[in-house]
Amino acid sequence: MKKPSVWTVFFVVFIDLIGFGVVLPLLPIYTERFGANGWWLGLITASYSLMQFIFSPMWGRLSDNVGRRPILIMSSCGVGASYFLFGWASTLEGTAALTAILISRLFGGFFAANISVAQAYIADITSPAERTRKLGLIGMAFGCGFILGPAIGALSARGGLWMPGVVAGSICVANIFFALFKLPESLSEERRGHIRRDGRFAHFREVMGRSGVGFLISLTFITTVCFACFEVALGLLIKDNLDLDEDQTREYAGWLFAYCGLIGAFVQGRAIGYLLDKFGHKKLIIISLVTYAISLFILPFSKDLVTMLVGLAILGFGSTAFRPPVTGMISTLTPLNEQGATLGISQSMASLARSFSPFLVAPLYFKVSPMAPFLVCGSLALIAGAVAAVKLRPDGPELHGQSGEEDSAGTTAAGPESPSAGA
Repeated sequence: MKKPSVWTVFFVVFIDLIGFGVVLPLLPIYTERFGANGWWLGLITASYSLMQFIFSPMWGRLSDNVGRRPILIMSSCGVGASYFLFGWASTLEGTAALTAILISRLFGGFFAANISVAQAYIADITSPAERTRKLGLIGMAFGCGFILGPAIGALSARGGLWMPGVVAGSICVANIFFALFKLPESLSEERRGHIRRDGRFAHFREVMGRSGVGFLISLTFITTVCFACFEVALGLLIKDNLDLDEDQTREYAGWLFAYCGLIGAFVQGRAIGYLLDKFGHKKLIIISLVTYAISLFILPFSKDLVTMLVGLAILGFGSTAFRPPVTGMISTLTPLNEQGATLGISQSMASLARSFSPFLVAPLYFKVSPMAPFLVCGSLALIAGAVAAVKLRPDGPELHGQSGEEDSAGTTAAGPESPSAGA
């Protein structure tokens, strides 16, 4: 079989996230179309992430035991089926449509294991010195998926409300065949089979108590709450601030998500190496949180397209510059045989944040003010940046390739007591 390559797993994630990007921007618009109130919108938006929160650690631990490739393929199969169900649900009306959409999101969230397992795949084949840069490719795949996905979703919706779901499902089918023929296994036989036998919550407590890792995962949780504000409320904000009808809102939402994806793809694919060299992991995390807060303060006041584009450009930088240094530090602080499990917990906490956020964002938007969720989440991001400035230590030598012990696969291993971050 071919040698594992970061670019191969990049394409697997990229193809999968095109399908994700097709559906996500349309969810608030579709649910409103079928008569959803704020709680229905929150429930449907949260359901996918809630299932990810419950099951991502399981998939991560399983990938440590059986390998990354079968889990990535299984994930694409399950998520693809959920998109076809979403397409069928869009042909129904009222409560029946909302219920079927909810079921499709629950089913998709159960199988959504690709991000944390893909991160573990990259950790398998890279040294700590280069890991953060290579992990940026996952973010780049996310950004590229959000360039094509929302645009495809906006265009395909012209053929009927059911069409985006069918298109997203078909993209996942293509991804399954690509992975079957092009994706080699990254986890060697001798490093498999070390799945932990302690309970899930015992393992969760152990990981969250590990030096530095717990704080970084908590920071990921808070930042994801803020990002979910953008995901949930952007379509609604576009409609209200730009005074658009439903069809115009659907297309604008698709193109503006794609615009953010383009910026994110550039930051994580091309600029992340330069930013890390210039600022280091700690400063880049702080800068990204502050700029992200600024963007959330701008967006609710953007009454014209130009101002909204400026706010989204700042958001695209802040939100995408944050993830690679945080994930790279978590991975470096984690033993090699627990990459999938630990990154699964990190992804699980991000999913918990997404499942919680709609119940915060939707009531704030509908009951308080359209500005409220953006101002609250912007304040959270600003506070997180201030706490990170105090809690994070400067970059340790293992992040610059000056320490660590090579294993038999040629990958540098860093133990859990590495000094990159303070708990």
